[in-house]
Amino acid sequence: MSSGTLYIVSAPSGAGKTSLVKALIDAMPQVRVSVSHTTRAMRPGEVDGVNYHFVDRQHFAELLEHNDFLEHAEVFGNLYGTSQRALERTLAEGYDLILEIDWQGAQQVRRLMPQAKSVFILPPTQEALRQRLTNRGQDSEEIIERRMREAVSEMSHYVEYDYLVINDDFAHALDDLKAIFRANQLQQGAQQLRFGELLRQLLA
Repeated sequence: MSSGTLYIVSAPSGAGKTSLVKALIDAMPQVRVSVSHTTRAMRPGEVDGVNYHFVDRQHFAELLEHNDFLEHAEVFGNLYGTSQRALERTLAEGYDLILEIDWQGAQQVRRLMPQAKSVFILPPTQEALRQRLTNRGQDSEEIIERRMREAVSEMSHYVEYDYLVINDDFAHALDDLKAIFRANQLQQGAQQLRFGELLRQLLA
């Protein structure tokens, strides 16, 4: 199989990134999502090895010491990292792979893999973002205020990304995300790898 494309997808907390990526994966079986390691606590409904690889700080530090991470970052006091070996294996199998990481991790990945495509997901307004964070019912008002301040800082980095998706209407945002992936899959280089034999036959 041909080599897949690496995608960086970032968004402030509450912008709907996780839901959009899940819907994209369900609709496009040739797209996978990278499962990151994290030291944060597991949330209700999450599954170890599916949503994240949940590890303690000591295990995370050991992985970091052995250079197992393509990128890593600290977000809200928790550590996150992407396994380089798992990433390379998935791409080699021909799957497009999504990294759901913040702007700090995105900068690290772009330096190491400049061919990666990047997408930033934005909420339609600050008020909508605040409402989504409040509706989760998981955080105190103090934490929501901290997340809002952090979100404004994060959103200032949208200029570093190739594509912007505004998540106002979910179905429309999902269509936009699908269009990005489909367009890249149809680029000449990718199609040449995928249909090399057909092209040779057509030109024989």
